[in-house]
Amino acid sequence: MDNLQNDYSIIFSHVQKAYGSNVVINDLNLEIKKGERLILLGPSGCGKTTTLRMIAGFEEITNGELYMDGRVVNDIAPGERNIAMVFQSYALFPHLSVWDNITFGLQLQKLPQAEMEKRARMAMEILHLEGYENKKTYELSGGQKQRVALCRALVKQSPYFLLDEPLSNLDAKLRQKARTELVKIHEMFKPTMVYVTHDQIEAMTVAHRIAVMNQGRIQQIDTPVNIYHHPANTFVATFIGSPAMN
Repeated sequence: MDNLQNDYSIIFSHVQKAYGSNVVINDLNLEIKKGERLILLGPSGCGKTTTLRMIAGFEEITNGELYMDGRVVNDIAPGERNIAMVFQSYALFPHLSVWDNITFGLQLQKLPQAEMEKRARMAMEILHLEGYENKKTYELSGGQKQRVALCRALVKQSPYFLLDEPLSNLDAKLRQKARTELVKIHEMFKPTMVYVTHDQIEAMTVAHRIAVMNQGRIQQIDTPVNIYHHPANTFVATFIGSPAMN
């Protein structure tokens, strides 16, 4: 793996995830390049969120190895992996202000006050949250909560940016705007971004590469254009495109 670590940020090598006799991820081999936007795309229950949670360290790996920047992290705690994650439910603290939600992780890191303020102000400006500092999160709309969750992840300035269907609670217009913001954020900071969705439009517009998953296996991994024009099998052909290919 040493010869790959300069090119690949995250490598799954023959990874399996099972709950008892129920195997949800079977022999996963996946190489995610440093600084790329990789979308894990597939129907509900295909294993995409489980894959993301294994990167984060929230799910134990049953068999195989997960490498991050050249080292095996199977037994490394989530807090030591230096990841930033945005959850589908946003996972904000309702009793805290927007400012305290955004800076919570930085306070735990005991970052100097000046650096914390600098990071938070910059992220809030990027995501158009100026003026919301003292509001409680229960006062916010879905789109505003989503931006706070993104902001909280952004201030960590982590090399790994993991997103679990972060836009699924937004209406169509807000989703389109949020997708544009996500790409802009990535272009500014260039983290390795792994993004889970079942929305093919999201995948086609955000991804450098898409990994199409079904029943715990990757069906095809390629650029959006190649997957659309050259699907590897019938599942990919019928899952990508609207209306579906017959």
